[in-house]
Amino acid sequence: MCGCVIKMDSKLSSEILKNFEGLFESKENYDVIIQAGEEPNIKEIYAHSLVLCCQSNYFRTAFSSNWAEKNDGKYIFKKPNILPHIFEIILRYLYCGKIDLSVEENGIDVLKLLISTDEFGLHTLNEHLQEFMVNNQKEFLQNDPVEILEIIFQHKSLTMIQNSCFETICQEPNILFGTDKILELSAELLELLLKRDDLALEEIEIWDNLIKWTHAKHPTIDTDTFKWSREDSKLMEKTICKFIPLIRFQDITSKEFSHKILPYEDLLPKQLKHKILNLYLDPNMKQIELLPSRVLNSGKIDSVIIDEKYMALLASWIDRKNEAYDLKRLPYKFNLILRASDDGFSASSFHSKCVDKGATIVIAKIKGTNKLVGGYNPYSWSKNINGNTKDSFIFLFDDCTRIDTGNLYRVINELCAVDCKDNYGVRFGYNVGYADLLMHSNGRWSSVNTSYPRNNIPERFEVDDYEVFNVIE
Repeated sequence: MCGCVIKMDSKLSSEILKNFEGLFESKENYDVIIQAGEEPNIKEIYAHSLVLCCQSNYFRTAFSSNWAEKNDGKYIFKKPNILPHIFEIILRYLYCGKIDLSVEENGIDVLKLLISTDEFGLHTLNEHLQEFMVNNQKEFLQNDPVEILEIIFQHKSLTMIQNSCFETICQEPNILFGTDKILELSAELLELLLKRDDLALEEIEIWDNLIKWTHAKHPTIDTDTFKWSREDSKLMEKTICKFIPLIRFQDITSKEFSHKILPYEDLLPKQLKHKILNLYLDPNMKQIELLPSRVLNSGKIDSVIIDEKYMALLASWIDRKNEAYDLKRLPYKFNLILRASDDGFSASSFHSKCVDKGATIVIAKIKGTNKLVGGYNPYSWSKNINGNTKDSFIFLFDDCTRIDTGNLYRVINELCAVDCKDNYGVRFGYNVGYADLLMHSNGRWSSVNTSYPRNNIPERFEVDDYEVFNVIE
């Protein structure tokens, strides 16, 4: 006798899941009553013990160990720590494998759902929710940064998310710092943030936020330090003392110190104050036994063509500065989105990687030479690009080993600054098939003066490699 196995396709499985969803909605023949939430928001939710046992070891153990009360043949679970709507989301998942999440979701609810899945041992769903939380944390943090951080901090199982959220806040501190939200932050979380070397704020801004937070803890104390009593000083000093060693005073100028820190000199340890003053009076004094300066920008770039020093110069050209930026104070990040040697030299590769990505820097090494050529597009490359801009530029470095050989050419004809067509890649300037810097569909390049100043870029050339970087503020 031959046996055969009918493999279930999506049509068959969807019908079965639809039936389970119908059972979830109707609650027909339920034998479990779950009392979710706390007074006055307790809600009774009905379920089937067989389904719960089948899907969750937690419930299987609960029923076998008589965790639940039994009354008139029905199991009664009390779950005051889980909100009713959170429990219903979990039940729908257990019955029919459905969970609908969007970035419009309340981040607090996603976290509470995540914590509940950990309690019930729903590991697959837990991993899915952690990934969703990490991918959308910026949007969630912008709405409820303090409550989200406090919830994460209280649950050790969310360490990965905590680290990821801290990184996001350090990269975009305006989510929390400089707002009234900072006033609600617990001392423990504030300390963890101030310990980080990647908190992308000027040190004097960190001090301002710390003082604002300390005042918020004692609203009855006058903001004018000259009006403080001895008791006021002692109370403020006790509140702020553990944070003082986390401030990198070496990165605060003497002017900033005079205007913003000296009024609070009673809060500083005498020895520290003496060392800071010595630092200002003696320019040769480099170290005052403080934590190292924060790295406001890592100064690293993922490139096989240029190194970090080019970032400072390119950033200054974007901002029309006369001098290159300090690498630690860069206002932009340069994120690699295309490398031709990895992704392809054709125009189609350029379009697949670079369209609709925002502002970009393009840089290429001319084959057989030490010359570098490239340009800055403040727009997204797209078919709907508006080529009218005064902010784009192209450039040429005569020697890639010497940054001082750079030549900058700002757009002259603003109406034809940049363009994007399917049969071309990079295109700066345009006039009936010509451009000041143009990558053809076959990967060859050309330069004909149209919209930018006359330059020494070769009329026709090939490249050893070229890269495109997102320019992110």
